[in-house]
Amino acid sequence: MVAEQIRARGVVDRRVLEAMEKVPREIFVPEGARAEAFEDRPVPIGHGVTISQPYIVGYMTEALKVEASHRVLEIGTGCGYQTAVLAELAARVYSIEVIPELAARARATLEGLGYTNVVIRTGDGHQGWPEEAPFDRILGAAAATEVPSDLVDQLADGGIMVLPIERPLGWQELQVLRKRDGRMSTESTLPVRFVPMIRSEKAH
Repeated sequence: MVAEQIRARGVVDRRVLEAMEKVPREIFVPEGARAEAFEDRPVPIGHGVTISQPYIVGYMTEALKVEASHRVLEIGTGCGYQTAVLAELAARVYSIEVIPELAARARATLEGLGYTNVVIRTGDGHQGWPEEAPFDRILGAAAATEVPSDLVDQLADGGIMVLPIERPLGWQELQVLRKRDGRMSTESTLPVRFVPMIRSEKAH
């Protein structure tokens, strides 16, 4: 999977490739769909949500440029696969999932695999995790209609955010945002398809 679907399509960061080789993707896919775990496409994981295709995980992770000392905020834990890849690269990962059942399942899977540098909570990703801010990196695994101002505020100066954004006529683009001296710059990259970032008042 890593050689044919990720490295061959241009993801070359050695740490990212090694992290994806290390994380057992099939463990994060429902048992009935594990034969599909290594195909380069999204796979349903329940609750109307999918695990992102391997190439998109690799592309987004490389764009994030995570260093070993970084604290990373992830919006949209899902099954926890992207979370695990980030945990291989960062000092600590804070991940928010709006669907309680998915948050609980991902937490159990990650704990079972021995990840001790991940914290997951249920809540609204638009609000981020203010009490743990600032974050060196922020990754959105759900599409927002616009860049949430709370996430901009919680991104450290010099930080990078990778986030899918909804566009008119029903398409999405992946944006790479950088904060420098309090100002944000935006680079538009790939057309993508993610589930929407859902608003919720719950957070625990």
